[in-house]
Amino acid sequence: MKRLAILSGGGALPAMLVKNYPDAMRITFEGVPHQLSPPFNVHNFEKLGGLFEAMRLGRVTDVVLAGAMGRPALNPNDFDAETLLIAPRLLPILRKGDDAILRLFISVLEEQGFTVVGAHVLLPELTVDEGIFSGPFPTEEALKDAARAADILMALSPLDVGQGAVVAGGLCLGIETLQGTDEMLRFVASTPGHLRRGKGVLVKAPKRGQDLRVDMPAVGPDTVRYAAVAGLAGIVVSAGQVIVLDPDETREALEDTDLFLIGRVL
Repeated sequence: MKRLAILSGGGALPAMLVKNYPDAMRITFEGVPHQLSPPFNVHNFEKLGGLFEAMRLGRVTDVVLAGAMGRPALNPNDFDAETLLIAPRLLPILRKGDDAILRLFISVLEEQGFTVVGAHVLLPELTVDEGIFSGPFPTEEALKDAARAADILMALSPLDVGQGAVVAGGLCLGIETLQGTDEMLRFVASTPGHLRRGKGVLVKAPKRGQDLRVDMPAVGPDTVRYAAVAGLAGIVVSAGQVIVLDPDETREALEDTDLFLIGRVL
């Protein structure tokens, strides 16, 4: 019989998974903010052996990684035996992007006998299909800006930088980096008017070749509100490859701000 473990980071997604899978084992990590209610198990990235043992004792077969985790500060002196075995593969990639680290973590979980599943598989209703999710239909100029932003993201994919970009009038106003989408939108909001041509569009899409089982792009009501403050016309996401957090509240935010959210094949 299968049992799910939810490895939780921050944001609303882990709690949504718990609501739909109440029998799942809930796992959080020291120093990582989360929104889960007890009961949950707290573990340490430096002692992965304890995590694997707890999941085996809990008869876990499937694992989902959900929510923002950031990069933990690791001290090799505190590694347990299991983490020491991984260290030769882990330490060299800590200077690379998030995708490289997450790919390794998936490999390690699979080597331990667990099946890693994506949140979009467990909650398929949260992904944005092709077409309008809510709001007015984008103008031709907005769609051209979206295509330009998608080209930028695909060009940057090999560098493992981020999953979002803002383009207005063909000019790139912002690229998502480690700080996240909201910080990028705050930066765009501060752009002087003489540097802007038109309103602009936010595009969210996974990196080319990204494993969608982890770090799947997401948007939500806060994304909409920050995009509105940044003066954008709307948001374009890669159809079927981006999760909408709090869909009802996101639709409400789109109606309040008169922004659009649309899924496109990028």
